[in-house]
Amino acid sequence: MNYLFTSESVSEGHPDKVADQISDAILDEFLRQDPEAKVACETFCTSGLVVVGGEVRSDHAYVDIQETVRRVIRKIGYTRSEYKFDADSCGIISTIHEQSADINRGVVREHPEEQGAGDQGMMFGYACKDTEEYMPLALSLSHALLRILSDIRKEENSPMPYLRPDAKSQFTIQFSAKHHPQRVHTIVLSTQHDEFDSDEAMHSRIEKDVREIVLPRLIESLPERTAALFDGTYRLLVNPTGKFVIGGPAGDTGLTGRKIIVDTYGGRGAHGGGAFSGKDPSKVDRSAAYAARHIAKNLVAAGVADEVLVQLAYAIGVSEPVSVFIDSYGSSHVGEGPGEKTDAFIADKVRELFDLRPAAIVERFQLKAPIYEATAAYGHFGRKPYVQDGLQFFGWEKLDMVDKIREAFGL
Repeated sequence: MNYLFTSESVSEGHPDKVADQISDAILDEFLRQDPEAKVACETFCTSGLVVVGGEVRSDHAYVDIQETVRRVIRKIGYTRSEYKFDADSCGIISTIHEQSADINRGVVREHPEEQGAGDQGMMFGYACKDTEEYMPLALSLSHALLRILSDIRKEENSPMPYLRPDAKSQFTIQFSAKHHPQRVHTIVLSTQHDEFDSDEAMHSRIEKDVREIVLPRLIESLPERTAALFDGTYRLLVNPTGKFVIGGPAGDTGLTGRKIIVDTYGGRGAHGGGAFSGKDPSKVDRSAAYAARHIAKNLVAAGVADEVLVQLAYAIGVSEPVSVFIDSYGSSHVGEGPGEKTDAFIADKVRELFDLRPAAIVERFQLKAPIYEATAAYGHFGRKPYVQDGLQFFGWEKLDMVDKIREAFGL
């Protein structure tokens, strides 16, 4: 029997994403000066105000919080006073203090390779065959739609000059009983905009532009098999409340770490509850979640299973994970037998193939580099890995273990 599944995304101008980007930009500035810095940075933003708090340990790094915050807000596009939140006039309060010595003693060790986990907890990674990036389709499309909307907003002669930075998207996909995407069922797009002469003119213009400008660009950017899912029968809801002038931090407060499902898999798989932004890689909430995604993606790409959930769990101050769990949702192509034995067999192989100590994860993905602001909008996963100025971005998305996995499983 067919079923529907829905995921959402938010733009870089959404207040929670403004907070995430500020937190990660501050983290990057500390790591740029001191790769050994320990940072846990939280941001709160509201109408005309940004509050930055958290804990930092560094021998020598100094970050100009005011300058960093204003640069991020300006880059996002909050540059006009009528937004009631703009880069040049908003107030900024910093309450950053030193990291707890009780936490530091569990992380910093005489032998760096034995670095303990920065906290206890469980982290999940997920991959499936919905898209070429091995990401859930509904989330992938939600991100892609907003990236295109952002590009249009920032064009010099934008065909949609009324756009403002805040936006949300949502895709509902119809799947077959065997979990294959069949068609796009419903698209929801809410975008902040300038005032119009009338609400009727506003709604008519925006919906028309979404149908004739935004969606064609989205469909054109997609692989053929995904583009074919837009069969013309989908339902489109644009600004369903009828008006969206007041937005961003002036319309709703923003907090770091409040979009953890947008950041990960859109509700597919599972989530351990830990946010990413503002945390240095000693925090396994972030680094082990990246490692779990790397494992899941490479397992699916290697043909071990069509869909994989990976759970890693750690104890604070302990380097080896306390558990490794695999769920292939019955889609495994390898192992000793059906059901739990097959997934347990995969989990044992994962322990053999991947060094999951925090220090090894950090080294593998070069996580002490200032690479995090780029992750803080449009998802941490499913992104294309690249090198810029000698720095590796999104290294956890590399398919660099496929051959070793195939050899280990005899594929």
